[in-house]
Amino acid sequence: PVRLDAATLAAMRNVCRLGREVLDLAGRAVRPGMTTDELDAIVHDAALARECYPSPLNYRTFPKSVCTSINEVICHGIPDSRPMEEGDIVNIDVTLFRDGVHGDLNETFYVGKPDLESRKLVLGAYHCLQAAIGEVRPGNLYRNVGNVIEKTANGHRLSVVRTYCGHGIHKLFHTTPNVPHYAKNKAVGVMQPGHVFTIEPMINQGTWADILWPDNWTASTQDGKRSAQFEETMIVTDSGVEILTARPEGQLPLFLEQERAWGELDLSCVLPKP
Repeated sequence: PVRLDAATLAAMRNVCRLGREVLDLAGRAVRPGMTTDELDAIVHDAALARECYPSPLNYRTFPKSVCTSINEVICHGIPDSRPMEEGDIVNIDVTLFRDGVHGDLNETFYVGKPDLESRKLVLGAYHCLQAAIGEVRPGNLYRNVGNVIEKTANGHRLSVVRTYCGHGIHKLFHTTPNVPHYAKNKAVGVMQPGHVFTIEPMINQGTWADILWPDNWTASTQDGKRSAQFEETMIVTDSGVEILTARPEGQLPLFLEQERAWGELDLSCVLPKP
């Protein structure tokens, strides 16, 4: 991994902030009956309005401007014309390119009100990312991140996808370091101030194993059970970590806003103590 110079880091902060704006805009538009093609149009137009290019578009022949992964789809789902249904969950993965650098983040959203097991899955996936971020500091090994994620997932009786990992990002969409999300992985490298990368654990209800669809992009669970994911781009600082794609101060993920209003799940694993 490289340490970014001041100008590149400033560009990273900007594109990550804009990526957060675009993801939040798309997420708040999600509703039953809407198609993922409509989400793609929202992301595409919002990216261009911010003088950004949507990084997925034509990346290794990917045909759309955003990845939309519904229910059993783990990642890299291609937007299409199928309407989303009440009770679905959908992950929206946004990456923007501006001023020579990329900013990458994703979040899982509810389509209406999913069943309780799906909501527990989404909560567990978010908890896994928060636990992983807590491991980011100078001198820690990249391979240690997966140990914490898998321990957290096991605590929710969930499994961790092994095929896809977090990654370095700046001038390249995907670069070193690789950040696997499962325990006892063989990732190389030590975190140092100035390293920029994503953590994006994909968490499943059933088996961790995945299959690749014939489109050569869409990955789904082998057993057809649901999968959820959250992702941030971050930089190692002298004392810990700065989330470059962070929400505005005090803003919760949309699913947590909904869960707090519904009052049916124990959210103590992810909400700050009063």
